[in-house]
Amino acid sequence: MKRVLLRIAYEGTAYSGFQIQPNAPTIQEAVEEAILQVTGEKTEIMGGSRTDAGVHALWNVAVFDTNSPIPGEKFCYALNGHLPEDVRILASTEVPEDFHPRKCDSTKTYRYQIETGRIYNPLQKNFYHFTYQGLDVEAMQKAAKYIEGTHDFKSFCSAGAQVSTTVRTVYEVKVEKEEEKVLITVKGNGFLYNMVRIIAGTLMEVGYGRLAPEKLPEIIEAKNRKAAGPTAPAKGLILLQYDIDNMPGIL
Repeated sequence: MKRVLLRIAYEGTAYSGFQIQPNAPTIQEAVEEAILQVTGEKTEIMGGSRTDAGVHALWNVAVFDTNSPIPGEKFCYALNGHLPEDVRILASTEVPEDFHPRKCDSTKTYRYQIETGRIYNPLQKNFYHFTYQGLDVEAMQKAAKYIEGTHDFKSFCSAGAQVSTTVRTVYEVKVEKEEEKVLITVKGNGFLYNMVRIIAGTLMEVGYGRLAPEKLPEIIEAKNRKAAGPTAPAKGLILLQYDIDNMPGIL
């Protein structure tokens, strides 16, 4: 028996998130079916980030156990032949049998993508949240700095999250403007349910002038979901990178 680590990329538009759901297509289901087709083994993959319905990923990770003689680094090629076109294994490797992506120190980087302008680009409709309202990027940048650090992010967590603590460390929040696009990049050691989308929604409220940047400390201190802004739509969110400590460059 060996454990194989996968780097998974996917367009989340057609899926009800990463984790198995009853009567709905998910990324986990698609990958497990591919493993069954390749190895003949029914197995359960253990994912790193359980992204929500409609959220995309360039770099999510998962592990599974197998008795297959296929080398770990070859699984990416074998599985891709049995996956739908909007899901791909970009790399694979064998890891220690006790390795679990959610039980190790890691850094996750998300990006929320916003398109501004008078009319949205239909070729980007699945990957950008469109708003015709202007955004004050400088104000958003000021507000973003208050989010960085170790805080109790209960105000940025949707109801229903089953966690032992809502304290998280956010290493960096960047807000950048590229022509008519505004990109929010958030890097941290872990995120609560809908946390990045709530951060994005709150920063957009600042950008619209509805919320002063200096209000962010009060929102964090409130520890109340109602204090923060709305949850931004899922389609603008991408899991960009999943870095595992002490295993640099493994994928």
